[in-house]
Amino acid sequence: MSRAEFVHLHLHSEYSMLDGACRVDRLMDRAKELNFSHIALTDHGVLYGAIDFYKAAKKKELKPIIGCEVYVAPGKHTDRKTTNGGKDVYNHLTVLAKNEQGYKNLVKLVTIAHLDGFYYKPRIDKELLAQYHDGLIVLSGCMNSEISQLIRQDQLPKAREAIDWYKQIVGPENFYLEIQNHGIAEQAKITKQLIAWHKEFGLKLVATNDVHYVNKADSHAHDCLICIGTQTQLSDTKRMTYQPEQFFLRSAEEMQARFSEVPEAVINTMEVAEQCNLEIRLNKEYHYPAFEPPAGKTREGMLRDLVAEGLNLRYSMRARAEGDRFVVEGIDDPTLLPPGYADPAAATKAVLDRVDTELKVIETTGFISYFLIVGDFVRYGRSKGISCVARGSAAGSIVTYLLEISNVDPIRYGLLFERFLNPERVNPPDIDIDFADDRRADVIEYVRNKYGSESVAQIITFGTMGAKSVVRDVGRVMGLSYGECDRLAKMIPAELGMDLEKALAQSPDFKTAYETEEVTRELVDTAFILEDLVRNASVHAAGVVIGDQPLVNL
Repeated sequence: MSRAEFVHLHLHSEYSMLDGACRVDRLMDRAKELNFSHIALTDHGVLYGAIDFYKAAKKKELKPIIGCEVYVAPGKHTDRKTTNGGKDVYNHLTVLAKNEQGYKNLVKLVTIAHLDGFYYKPRIDKELLAQYHDGLIVLSGCMNSEISQLIRQDQLPKAREAIDWYKQIVGPENFYLEIQNHGIAEQAKITKQLIAWHKEFGLKLVATNDVHYVNKADSHAHDCLICIGTQTQLSDTKRMTYQPEQFFLRSAEEMQARFSEVPEAVINTMEVAEQCNLEIRLNKEYHYPAFEPPAGKTREGMLRDLVAEGLNLRYSMRARAEGDRFVVEGIDDPTLLPPGYADPAAATKAVLDRVDTELKVIETTGFISYFLIVGDFVRYGRSKGISCVARGSAAGSIVTYLLEISNVDPIRYGLLFERFLNPERVNPPDIDIDFADDRRADVIEYVRNKYGSESVAQIITFGTMGAKSVVRDVGRVMGLSYGECDRLAKMIPAELGMDLEKALAQSPDFKTAYETEEVTRELVDTAFILEDLVRNASVHAAGVVIGDQPLVNL
């Protein structure tokens, strides 16, 4: 079977939260079934799904195109004013990365949109696009784009000005007029005008389907998802809704039929796709910041000096570092040495041998700065009276014990360093540290000040719609009472990893309700499509990234 002569360039995954119902795995399976060779991701204002999408596409031997449907402010992205409940403070624009430079610029744009331009939505402006357009392909956008809105409002001179601006800034070879056909009258008006203008402006047309769900049959489930996001019910006639059965992953043949009057718009999707050749390096590249030791000291020397201090603190050894060895002048309190050895000399030798072994591995694997950085912010926390404790495999390292990162003596308890850092399988050390939650922010602020706010960030966490929650959510938008939703949710076993399929197999009550109650069957069938979709995003309680440069570059 030959490759499909069309590429979807406008697509929303589940990371267009509570708007996109395309789970990445199901999306790739369907794209493969339809024999696509390329596929793009253009989530609303975010790049959350870029890496998952990229890897999933590569796994299915599809060429991934990373993009974003950005929000563009009508004026400056920092403006904070609206006259229409937030609806007049942004327009949509479809942006695709052609190459690594384009991807970096897209990351910069989306980052600025969130940090500086957030007002109802994360927004950029035209000035920013002009600054960071290199390596990007821009499509004029959907019905909610600037150009489309002006055509809808019959402001044709302004629409022409907008087209000319994008053409001049990103170049005619990188700007395409985007047309869509979802059976909407106003959309047909926009498409007719763009078809009339494309030759005049010397711009090519490109046909897209604004994909929000995978299969045509998923339209109802997507409608429920919109209700969940807008906190409305299906029965509400004034709620936000999409044209039914239009926003799915159409086949190439379906797209060709819908745009039969302008077949070049379909063909041009292949032209765009072939220009997009982004390769994201997924191999491990470490970007740890280099710890800056005091003047006159090397990092190796500083680590060994700190270890020598730890030998005195933990084992009462009068120790000092001399080059790559430690000199111990005496033991003040032999009872602090690890038990089980014939005499203090044997215990001291065991400690120094272990220290020597670990330091050689740490130096050989290139993790000196890592230990210095962690030791530094732990010491800072303790100096400010902030409770902290290291846990996990880090307790197997005597170096973490001597740096006061861990409070467990690994020799005393027979713990293995190799479980923490193995020279034969070099992975970054995993030092889990818990700080008191009421003072954790102080430590994070210290790290930001030391390494630069642009090089430090907390990580994101995503909440998903699990089996119980998706049943409650779908039941609510269907108009079921709280008690009825609660009844069904409680039939689902409360076990880790439980999903609806397992629940039907394991819960006789749930299975009976599904088989005998029509409303329950509709609810569960809808929930099957929405289950495990991303529901919300928040800041992770603990994960912090520290880089050797502004994180936007990585």
